[in-house]
Amino acid sequence: MSTLPLRADAAAAAEAAAGTTVTGSRLAAARRILASEPQTAVGLAIIAVFIGVALLAPVIAPYSPTTQAGRVYAAPSAAHWLGLDDGGYDVLSNLIYGARTSLLVGFVAALVGIVIGGGVGLLSGYAGGRADGVLMRATDYFLVIPDIPLMIVAAAIFGQNLRNIIIIIGVIYWTSTARLIRAQVKSLRERTYIKRVQSAGASHYRVLRYHLVPQVGPLLIANTVLMIANAVFAETYISFLGLGDPSVISWGKMIQDSLTGGAIFYSAWWAILPPGLAVTIVVLGATMAGQGIEDALNPRLRVGHLAVRRFRLRPLYGDLERE
Repeated sequence: MSTLPLRADAAAAAEAAAGTTVTGSRLAAARRILASEPQTAVGLAIIAVFIGVALLAPVIAPYSPTTQAGRVYAAPSAAHWLGLDDGGYDVLSNLIYGARTSLLVGFVAALVGIVIGGGVGLLSGYAGGRADGVLMRATDYFLVIPDIPLMIVAAAIFGQNLRNIIIIIGVIYWTSTARLIRAQVKSLRERTYIKRVQSAGASHYRVLRYHLVPQVGPLLIANTVLMIANAVFAETYISFLGLGDPSVISWGKMIQDSLTGGAIFYSAWWAILPPGLAVTIVVLGATMAGQGIEDALNPRLRVGHLAVRRFRLRPLYGDLERE
């Protein structure tokens, strides 16, 4: 009689025993901590509001972003809440439509970075040996390349369009995710339940898909949200440097157009401040949400000596009274 079916059944039983309790307790703990983390709710609310504004731009924008609405650098008024820019376009309308480009770049570039970094980290941490060395050396090379010179060269070679900007940002910011996931996977692969599943005959693909990926998933989620903040900021300074797509409206392009159009000379603060504040608020919201999600989904960060915000000194007065 063949032992392959028995080994497959044993692997499935080991997987069920190892995964069911961990998954249930993690989800319950995540709900409790997310409910007790005000910064997470605030950060997610900020992101949701800006996503809603971007999706409803054609409905809520008071003017078309391609139609002049008045004289250059007209001050804020009842008709134009945030005034007009250097081309006579409504700043509020451009701000609303610019959210589409900035958030699109932020989300898609973060997804590209997470896919590359997560894949490299998983393979490097699980395979070990020569594969680990090769992948980590490649990660180190990408890590030391300066961001801005690489963006300038890439824009000059491949052209200034939205797709290239997304790819450039994703390729630049995957390295930190790869190193973090690699360290987590190297720790997880030595756990008892992973060894038990492997000894029961589970394939490498099965171990990665059903055990390691769910375990590092919380870190990937938190890093995705944090990378959105980095990508939105990167798109802003890429456009500010004049390397962005000139055919689309974004918050960085609004700032760049205002400065090159003499907004400072005309004291037209309304053409510079709103897009800068929008970038700041989105980056802050994504950072708050990412840190809160990481605290909620990564049990190690709930240990007192690893989480500064949760660290509390033990009161001494009770000990003194007993003495």
